[in-house]
Formats: sequence, C-alpha cells, structure tokens
Amino acid sequence: MAMVIERFNVFLVKASATNILAVCLLAVNSLFAALPAVESKAEPFPQYDQLFRPTHGWVGGDGAYSVALTNDLTLWLYSDTWIGEVRDGKRSNVTMVNNTVAVQRGFDPAKAKVDFFYGTSPAGKPTALITPEDGKGWFWIYDGIMTRDGLFLFLMQIEKAKGNSAFGFKTTGAWLGQVSNPLAPPTQWKVTQKKIPGARFAPDAERLFGSAVLKADGFIYIYGAQPNWPVGKSMLLARVPEGMLANFDEWRFFAKGEWSKNADDASPLCAGLANEYSVSWQPALKQYVAVFTENGISRNIKMRTASAPSGPWSAPVTIYQCPETNKNTFCYAAKAHPTLAQSPDELVVTYAVNANDFRQVLKDASLYWPEFVRVIVGAKSSP
Repeated sequence: MAMVIERFNVFLVKASATNILAVCLLAVNSLFAALPAVESKAEPFPQYDQLFRPTHGWVGGDGAYSVALTNDLTLWLYSDTWIGEVRDGKRSNVTMVNNTVAVQRGFDPAKAKVDFFYGTSPAGKPTALITPEDGKGWFWIYDGIMTRDGLFLFLMQIEKAKGNSAFGFKTTGAWLGQVSNPLAPPTQWKVTQKKIPGARFAPDAERLFGSAVLKADGFIYIYGAQPNWPVGKSMLLARVPEGMLANFDEWRFFAKGEWSKNADDASPLCAGLANEYSVSWQPALKQYVAVFTENGISRNIKMRTASAPSGPWSAPVTIYQCPETNKNTFCYAAKAHPTLAQSPDELVVTYAVNANDFRQVLKDASLYWPEFVRVIVGAKSSP
C-alpha cells in the first residue's frame, strides 16, 4: 500500500557524515526562511467528501493527487484502491488494485460529477489502470501535469521485499508516463513509459522525483524527496523547460543555489516532509505553498511558503489537525488541490486515514477515503 512507504518516514535514518551535513544545510536554510507565520482557518469540507463516497465499484483509495486537464475537468490520481461494495458500513466483495484514476467535471460540489476508472483483466476482474512495462511489481501514481505534449504522470515502481517484515515492500524505480490522448476515457489511454535516471532507491541513498509538480516561469519544476535525519523527508528540486519534460538530459537539479546537470548534486531545501506533498501558487498570499503531512504520518497538516519555486521556504505552520488520529488509526498523504479553489484565499486539501490493523478498513467503511478540508488563508501576521 502507498501508506507503507510513508511509514518508513518515522524510522531513524543512519547518522552518517552526509546526513549531518544535510542537517546543517537545512538549519542554515531555516534561518534565512524565518518568515512571519501565515494566518489560516480550516474546517472539514463534507460537501466534497460526498462526491468521493460511492458504494459500488471504486470504494476508497489513497494518494489523491489532482491535475487540471481542461478548465472544467480535473483528473484524480490514486494509489492502492478498493474495488467492490459498501454495505451496512462495511466493505464487502472487495479487491485491492494498486492504482486508479477519477475524472471530475465541474467544481461546485453540489453539481460536479465524478467518474472512476480502473483496469479489467481478461477474466473480468479489477486490475490496476497502469502497470510497469518491464513486468516487475506495480505502480503507485504520484503527481502529474498537463502539457502541450500530453499528460505526464510520475509512477513509483514498487515490489515485494524479502523477509516477513510488516513493511514488506520497497521502491525499486521511478518512471515518467506520457499519455498521448489524455482527454480520452482513461481505460483507452495510450501510455509510454520512461525510467527516470536521477532516482535512487538504495537503502542509504534513497532519492525520488515526482512528489509534486509545478509549472511556472516557462519551466516545469519537479519536486522530490530524500530521507532526512532523524525523521521525515527533505525536499529536493529539479526543473526543465516546458516542452522538454521527457528529455532527461535537459533536467537541472537545484544545488546550493545553482542548477546542476548532476542529480547527485541536488541539495535539500527543507525538512519534515513526506514522499507525497503538493506545491502550488497561492493568489491571496502571493506565495508558493507546500502542503504536507508532518514527517509522513501525523495528525498535523503543515504548510510552508516561499516567494520562488526554489525557496527559501518558511518555517512550517500547522493549518489543520486531523481528528481521526488515535491509537488505532493514522493520517497521511496531505496535499492541496489549487484547481478546486473557488476564491483567491482558499486552499482545498485532502488527506488519507488508515488503520494499524488493515482488517479494520474492511470492517469500518468510514476509513480509507480522501478526506477534504477547506482552508482559508489570510495576510501574514506580524513576527
């Protein structure tokens, strides 16, 4: 499940000399990024919750990235998903598939329509919508972006790990999927896959790109993550001119204020993030905002701000505390969805709720859906 990798975020990372240097760099960055806190008010958004609570077919998923396909269409990207039924508050006759999508038409939750899509096997059984072309493992879908060359999706390749650990999964690759016909029904998509060369998945050198994607100033910015000592993930950043996203030779990696051709030079920009987060422009603040679950698993949804896509990023502020967190359940995968904002000062945020005992997700159908939150951000307060 997508949550499994995130649960690694709370484990200690070996404090090598490289880790210590990264901590020092982040500390210096935080000093320069000590901007005034952002005032905000947040509340649950049940009107949107109801759009994503079907009782037949797609009955819950995590991940929940969103991409604007047109001025009226929003694509939703999910990782592990239940396909089946909800009866009497429980999931029944369900199958888990590793990725699905949904297409939302309109933005008013009282009028919008959402259709869900997943694959089907020759025997008629539910399957993932997109599978690795090399036949190894499966994909969890991270962020995506619509361009004049089609839709691009960042696909994390996951395989089972050896041993009997509860965390019996590992990330083995990252791929860039290009959909040449993104406005066709997703079951009819034509997808080509290219392996991203700058990613690493060795235990002591994990690095991925695709945590968030942003288009600004003639560039596409590709945000990533690497382990941060002692907990959570640090933000990494690459960029490429628009129209060249699939040309990895044109990618440049932000390295201590410069742009390098070498992914190994990429330096951490801020800490305390997760593998999954969002970065978007916030009109009322006139700032870029990064929204994330603190350290990957937490009741705290955090936000940082910056005047440029590369930062420096402000200190994190808590914009919402997930009420579902208790000894049996946990929250993760928070991110913002700028397409859904109906006013300049609004952020629509989702997060996922899961159970420590995964059987509880079947018994309690209130779990494992995208939970929506409406956040109103104001002017920056005084220091």
